[in-house]
Formats: sequence, structure tokens, C-alpha cells
Amino acid sequence: MSETKAALVRTAERLFGAFCPPAVVNAAEQGTWPEALWKALADAGLLHAWLPEAAGGSGLAVRDILVLLRSLGAAAAPVPLAETLLAGWLLHRAGLRAPEGPLSIAPVAPDERIVLRRSGRGFQLAGAARLVPWAAASARIAVVGRSGSDEWVALVDGARCRIAPGHNLAGEPRDAVDFYGVAVDAADVAAVPAGTAGDAWARGALLRAAQMTGALEKALALSLRYAGDRVQFGKPIGRFQAIQHQLAQMAAEVAAACVAVDAAGQALDRGAGLAEIGCAKLRVGEAAGVVAAFAHQIHGAIGVTFEHVLHHSTRRLWSWRDEFGSETAWAGYLGHWVLQSPEAYWSALTSPHGLPAGATPLRDRAPGDPSEH
Repeated sequence: MSETKAALVRTAERLFGAFCPPAVVNAAEQGTWPEALWKALADAGLLHAWLPEAAGGSGLAVRDILVLLRSLGAAAAPVPLAETLLAGWLLHRAGLRAPEGPLSIAPVAPDERIVLRRSGRGFQLAGAARLVPWAAASARIAVVGRSGSDEWVALVDGARCRIAPGHNLAGEPRDAVDFYGVAVDAADVAAVPAGTAGDAWARGALLRAAQMTGALEKALALSLRYAGDRVQFGKPIGRFQAIQHQLAQMAAEVAAACVAVDAAGQALDRGAGLAEIGCAKLRVGEAAGVVAAFAHQIHGAIGVTFEHVLHHSTRRLWSWRDEFGSETAWAGYLGHWVLQSPEAYWSALTSPHGLPAGATPLRDRAPGDPSEH
């Protein structure tokens, strides 16, 4: 482990250990914003860690951001750190300055489009987005929109939008946002290269996959501990062959998921990454189903109680596997890519370094978009 990664792990473990106990996670589901945790993350300089130093960030590589988000997922931290990092990256790409405070990004569903129209000296939005993470709690929303055939990024004040609160299975805010008629100042809108929407979507999938690896590792650790402590028929249940088999399968799934995410992060740092990101999100989603099922089987009835912390991990796994592309969506995209690019697919199989940069550009059609198939 590099010095940067080791320092990130130590910092994250210290912060989440001090400011994210189970009571904070439970309180957040009831609507209490974890102010102390968010302030600690801001004071540590982690909110803009993906931005270059010249833009006020830390200039961390993708692989380092993934280490941070793995810790976030393991702690089930109820804050939009991943969304703030992604929105900050998107705004920087557009040449806009990321404001302070929590940020969100829209749209996140593959079939949604936001349109920007010129209105006087500024712009006006048209469209709606569902399942926008932490929209009501965010200071601003980074919106990827279209104006004709061009792509734009707009920094939108959520207070100007009509927001209908909602939640995912883990109790995290996933809001419906109506952007129709919302005015945006010209200074808060910037053109971006074609394909930015697809790029942001793919990066969001990778960030979610990293959070999921943390939740997978936590579910495995809890299961190992419980199997060693729970005594049945005079010995710990972890000594029974059936339980050992389940734990071994869980460990294999967690290891495969972590390797897939790490490989995708390395590919993205090289300038490639779409195929690797798709494989990672797909592989992590498959692991989520196996690990969550075995974790609850091993824990038995106590694992489904509110007082036990296992549900903090498993409910997030069930929720996150569908965000930024489910296994079905990414499998369809990858299948379509293989049929269209057999040479690149063969290179991916035979090269020790995966795909070369540019072999699978991050296009603007997201997995699951009907126009992609």
C-alpha cells in the first residue's frame, strides 16, 4: 500500500470511528443531518480531494478516491461525499468553481434528459429527474443538460427547484427534482465536451462500486466475528462445515469485487476505463447478492433486527447495486460493446494492461438507454 493510500485509510478510519457510530446512521434515517461528521470531512480537506491543487483540492488519483469511498461504504456514513466529489469533478471539467457544502448531480437515471434554453442573459431549464441523491440536502446541484446537440453543465440552486423527498431502501435521500422553468445565471453555465454525461455516469458507477466494496468487507467482517462468537451445540458455529463454506464463498466474492474495482480505477487513471467500470459494477453487484444473503443466513434472526448493525451494510448493498446502472444494464452495455468492437474485446482479453486509452470512450449514452441497443 502506498503512503498516500495508507494515510487515507488512517484518516478515514479515524474520522468515521469518531463521528459515525451506529446511532448517527440510525438518526440520519430519521432526518437528522450528521453535522459533526460532515464538518470533520470538510476540515480534513476530503470534500474537494478529487480536484487538482490549483483548484483548491488535493489532486488525488482515482485509485486513491476509491480507497476513501471504500471506507465510507464500510462505515455506512450517511453523507453525500461520493456525490460531492463527483459533482466537483464535473464542475471543474466545465470550468466552474465548486461551491462549499454538500453537492449532488442530476440526472442519474439513464432515460432522463434536462434541456437548457437561453432566456434573456441567462438560461432556463426544462425537464425533471428522479432518484437524485441528497438533492434537498445539497447546497447546489450539478446538472448535465443539452442545448440542441451541445452538452452543458449548470450549477443549480436547489431552492429554486420543486423537490419531492424520497429515500432508497437504505434510508438515504433519493429525491425527485422538477427543473421546469428554473432560471440559471449565465455565469453558472458552461459548455462541456461531447460525452461528458456518459463520462459522469460511468464515474458515478465506479464510485458506487467502491462504496459497495466497503459494505461487502464490513458484512464479511461482521459474519466472521459472529460465527466465532455464537456457540451452538457446544462449539462456535464457525466450526461447522456449512458455515465455513459460506464464509469462504463470501471471502471469494469480496476479493473478486475489490480486484474489479481496483482494476477499473487504474484503467480510468490511464485514460480508458468504460469497459472496466462496467465489469466492476457488474461484478460488485453480483457479489452483493451472495454476500448479503449469506451474511443474514449466518446471523440468523438477530441480523434482521434494527439494533444490529448488519442491516446498515446489506440495505446499502441492495440499494446501491441498482444505482448508476444495475447488473442487467451494464451487462447489456458490455454485450453491445463486444458485438460492436470485437478487436478491442480481444485486446482486453490478451493484454496484461487491459484496454488501451481511448479504446472505449466514455460516451453520453448511458447503460440502459434504449438507444444504446
